[in-house]
Amino acid sequence: MTNNWCSRQVVVVVVLVWCCVVASTKFVVVAGDNYKESSDEARWQEADRVTELPGQPPVKFRHFAGYVKLRPQDHKALFYWFFEAQDGIVSQKPLVLWLNGGPGCSSIAYGAAQELGPFLVRNNGTQLILNKYSWNKVANMLFLEAPVGVGYSYTNNSQDLRKLGDGVTAEDSHAFLINWFKRFPSFRSNEFYLAGESYAGHYVPQLAELIYDRNKRASKESYINLKGFMIGNAAMNDETDTSGVMDYAWSHAIISDQLYHNIKDCFVKESSSSKSTGASNCSNHFKGFVEAYSGIDIYSIYTPVCLISRASKYSKLRFAPRPRTLLHEFLHTLASGYDPCTADYAVKYFNRKDVQRALHANVTNLSYPYSSCSQVIEGWNAPDTVLPIIQKLLNAGMRIWVYSGDTDGRVPVTSTRYTINKLGLKVQEEWRAWFHKSQVAGWVETYHGGLVLATVRGAGHEVPIFAPQQSLSLFTHFLSARALPASRSS
Repeated sequence: MTNNWCSRQVVVVVVLVWCCVVASTKFVVVAGDNYKESSDEARWQEADRVTELPGQPPVKFRHFAGYVKLRPQDHKALFYWFFEAQDGIVSQKPLVLWLNGGPGCSSIAYGAAQELGPFLVRNNGTQLILNKYSWNKVANMLFLEAPVGVGYSYTNNSQDLRKLGDGVTAEDSHAFLINWFKRFPSFRSNEFYLAGESYAGHYVPQLAELIYDRNKRASKESYINLKGFMIGNAAMNDETDTSGVMDYAWSHAIISDQLYHNIKDCFVKESSSSKSTGASNCSNHFKGFVEAYSGIDIYSIYTPVCLISRASKYSKLRFAPRPRTLLHEFLHTLASGYDPCTADYAVKYFNRKDVQRALHANVTNLSYPYSSCSQVIEGWNAPDTVLPIIQKLLNAGMRIWVYSGDTDGRVPVTSTRYTINKLGLKVQEEWRAWFHKSQVAGWVETYHGGLVLATVRGAGHEVPIFAPQQSLSLFTHFLSARALPASRSS
């Protein structure tokens, strides 16, 4: 991706000479905001600029996509898609890195193409429509496919796929950022935030901690101006994540009283010395729990299911990082992400060769097709909890918002509330409603130390899909550190 742009101009000698003169001039114009960059950096950016994306409606902002190699000594390259902010001066807008979960699911197939990016894939993968509530209306948005084996991101060493986990993902994502800022140095001084959902509840805090620790000894070129992070329907703590899933299902009348109490008993046995006692019965109870969800969408319990795609949805076997219980294992037989009828549109779109050429993707001709969640990752290492990290970063003064769509049964609001309660934080502003366009959008509680917990009413696992306006409002208030509206007239 760093080939000399001028060397590709073969029309006439005059054009070639003119191009090289321009390339040696130290400038680049970004969305009406002028600043200077070196000729190499300008060429790197131009090589990644996306100009002819199939199906794209016309827009005024620029976007870039391509690979960033991580280190000279290894064989890894991570794929990104970057959208400049639509409104205001680009260089004055925050830069936000968005990560999806899984582990192993694509931030581009989900976050960018279905949730909060400016282009949403529609019409069986043949059309892009503008997202009126794209998050790049208020920020520069960077989407990353991590770790290797996810989406277009690749490694030339198959052993790398057997050595994956939270730690490797954080290290590789940090290496990506260091090298990405070399390609886009004008954004180095922007306020920088992390955001994500689902298993990004693991990714984001661990990457934030790594950035925070490395910043202490960083040079000017490797310092990252991290201010905080926001995570939604986030897996953060195995124990409370699991108990919250069970309590949510019972409180929403999805499982019976008897099944609920049977599973409760299994939890007691698991934590006692009689762990092996009744293992077969517990296995049956956990199967019954999953079967209770088989007729509805666990990621959005009140929306209609898509009958034509249900077979593929429930046939995807997803592994669990260090599952605490058999229930956790059974839950991962469900696909890691919301799957409406249009779920395969993004996969079809990103498997198109013309799309891959436009995005400068799949340059190594991967041996497997593009998928929204990786089918090639072979294992995963992860801690049981990230709560000590969250506490550490709160103590360091970092802004942390946790939000939860309240119709998600997979990482439900009960899990999130149990998890936050384990931090033992003092309440600064008690639980109250917050509003969007004169309607209750959810509820919010603010804690001393900088943590905010907000719910989004009627939203499922991927909040921007179900509540796009409310999610953009939430995001905007997070970036500006403003309290969510407290009245209908706010």
